[in-house]
Amino acid sequence: MNVLPYIPSRQLLSGQRWRMRLVFWGGAVAVGLISVGFAWAANCAAALFDHLMINPLLAFILTPGGFVVSAYLARRFFAGSQGSGIPQAIAARRARHRRGALLSMKLTFGKIALTLLGLAVGASIGREGPTVQVGAAIMLKCGQWGGMGKARGLILAGSAAGVAAAFNTPLAGIVFAIEEMGRAFEQRSSALVLIAVILAGIASLGLVGNYNYFGTSNAMLIVTIDWVAVLVCGVAGGILGGCFARTVIWGNKRIRAWTASAPMRRALSLAFASGLVVAACGFFSDGSSYGTGYETARGAVEGHALVWSFTPLKIIATLASTMSGIPGGLFAPSLAVGAGIGSAIAQILGVHAIGAIVLLGMCSYFAGVVQAPITAAVIIGEMTAATGMRLPLLLSAMIAYGVSRLIQRESLYHALADNFLRE
Repeated sequence: MNVLPYIPSRQLLSGQRWRMRLVFWGGAVAVGLISVGFAWAANCAAALFDHLMINPLLAFILTPGGFVVSAYLARRFFAGSQGSGIPQAIAARRARHRRGALLSMKLTFGKIALTLLGLAVGASIGREGPTVQVGAAIMLKCGQWGGMGKARGLILAGSAAGVAAAFNTPLAGIVFAIEEMGRAFEQRSSALVLIAVILAGIASLGLVGNYNYFGTSNAMLIVTIDWVAVLVCGVAGGILGGCFARTVIWGNKRIRAWTASAPMRRALSLAFASGLVVAACGFFSDGSSYGTGYETARGAVEGHALVWSFTPLKIIATLASTMSGIPGGLFAPSLAVGAGIGSAIAQILGVHAIGAIVLLGMCSYFAGVVQAPITAAVIIGEMTAATGMRLPLLLSAMIAYGVSRLIQRESLYHALADNFLRE
């Protein structure tokens, strides 16, 4: 079956069509370049926070204060930038009248700047979800410049390109577009997605080279107890991920109702309280719960056991950051939580392949939170080049998905997208 429809030769040589193609290709490359720059800036922001923490108690001033500033700017100047960014892209695909408000160039600037601010004050957030919103906005704007009419397809392509460039995982970008963003993937959008992912990936490779986000893992499941861990990780990840998603959805409804009578004042009070919670988690975790959790998760993948307190404290810090009203994503913090779950299960069961069980924990919890099992399995496999773990990752993700659905029927990102459509 042909992916692309038949186009007469005279249309292939049309100047208008070539202008559309060039603008679209340029947009895809721009997504890759901006994603790389965003990643570099995020690392600098996290390093700045570490540099400022000459005394752990300073976080009780810096973090709540930073949360208040970020929440104020998000509400006052960049409405629609709050949270992950993936729900905004989903909402923009559904409702034409909301696209300009959720995927503008002004919002793109605000999303990047405020996500960096959050990382600079220790918020437990990631840059990957925001990159999806940024990629979708860039591709939509380029489509408008080029005279392309496929707005839904452009948003889908930009979202996929954002994931691909953020993690250096092109296949995961395509799967994410199909499973999470599309939920009803249009065949005519497939070419847009493929081209955008390829060009964004090439731009990223040109700047930072071919790398694996969490390093390289040669881990495999060796004996029976290792395979038992697949079931245990799937169930644990599904329960904890489903409870996290349910809490976020329930909490967002309560927060919207509570802030309705005094939106700004109550929103800033919530941001301050959330910042205090994140600072407390960071204090009791010796700083490991701050930021994305990337270094901690990478150490676990390489076989270094994590302390038992890391997982609950990281969950609480991520939950507080997510509910605070500041911009920031869930991808990286969720993977860090999953690494903690896998590390704990590996220690309890006394498994042989510790690194492999950590990967299972990451995949299971992520699948439980976002309810996108194929994306979870593919993204973990691509990020670590763990070719021997493809089947166990997919199996644990499917178990986690099934368990999570028993706890929370509606997908987290799609439920949050409904909130943006109601506003």
